[in-house]
This record gives sequence, structure tokens and C-alpha cells, in this order.
Amino acid sequence: MASSQIMKLESDVHMKASAEKVHDVYCSRTHHIANICPEKVQGVEIHEGEWGTEGSIICWNYVNDGKKCVVKEVIESVDNENNKVTFRVLEGYLLKDYMSFKFILHAIPQEKGSIAHWTLEYEKLKDHNLDPHTLLELVSDVSKDVDAHLITQAA
Repeated sequence: MASSQIMKLESDVHMKASAEKVHDVYCSRTHHIANICPEKVQGVEIHEGEWGTEGSIICWNYVNDGKKCVVKEVIESVDNENNKVTFRVLEGYLLKDYMSFKFILHAIPQEKGSIAHWTLEYEKLKDHNLDPHTLLELVSDVSKDVDAHLITQAA
């Protein structure tokens, strides 16, 4: 059994799009992500509630490490003023290795564009379980695809 301690992995992705636009995609237009990078994310569906609303439940189908994965998450918090959204995993393969798992995206405005600051917060079920580095890489890569999409939309 693992010591019950919350661990974090963090990553910054430099974006050309504004923090508001990045936040809007992840918060209110989450379902578009599957259209933006279908090779990474096959589907994002809402199961309860409305896009961009705390308490809403979303199901993600994506590929991580060459494996098809499904995760059901609740939008735990939305901070539109600070362009921050937190997703907490309710069901899915991640809960085989982790007691709890959260994805936190904070889009931080910069002089030019923004930074997508990702935090993965998790509690391992067993000490020897791996840290989710490939998942952090995936969310960073998806952010780059979202950025490229937002830039072409603005052009």
C-alpha cells in the first residue's frame, strides 16, 4: 500500500493563442478537442450537466502510450476570471493505479499568447506504480494541437 500522499507533475506549454481562448476550449468547447486532434483524442462527451459548468460529468476517449483509454471526469472547479479549470477522475483505467487523479489547467496570459500550465495531481495506490509522465506529455501535446487550431481560426 502506498503512503497516502498527493503527488504532482507539472508542465508549461507556450501558446500563441490567448489564455481566454485556451480556457474556453478546455472549459466550454471541450468536445471540439476530438476534432482538433483525432489521433490523440477520439471523443469527449458530456454525460451530465453542461459544458463549462462545475459538477458536469465528461467522458474522454483517448490514446495514451499506444493504448485506447477511457476516463470519466467531473468538472470540479471553473475559475473563468483566472482561466483555470480542474477535472477530477471518477472512473476509468487511471483508478487502477491511483486512489485519486486530477487534471488542472491554468491558462496564464503572457505579453504574447499564453502559457498552458498543466498540473496532474494524484495519489498512488502502490509505491511502485509509475508516475504518469506519458499522460503529462499527452496533455501537453494536445495543448499544442489546440493552440495550432486556435491560431489557424484567428488567421
